[in-house]
Amino acid sequence: MPRIRMYSTTWCGYCIRAKALLERRGLEYEEIVMDDDPAFRQKLLDMTGRWTVPQIFIDDEPIGGYTELWSLERDGRLDDLAA
Repeated sequence: MPRIRMYSTTWCGYCIRAKALLERRGLEYEEIVMDDDPAFRQKLLDMTGRWTVPQIFIDDEPIGGYTELWSLERDGRLDDLAA
């Protein structure tokens, strides 16, 4: 099973949707909540080139946020990445 990591905040609606999608699919993930880190946007930018949450990694490869996760699901490619 792949390692899925998600950087999120508790107040982000897209983070909630991403978690729900992963949970609905039965995919385990590690959530790193960034609420208490005032520099979290800079850290995300350094890691991914993006500063928004969620930022999702599958096997240490950044895939993007909820929209990209949903697109992978819609196109049936999440199964390939999750295998």
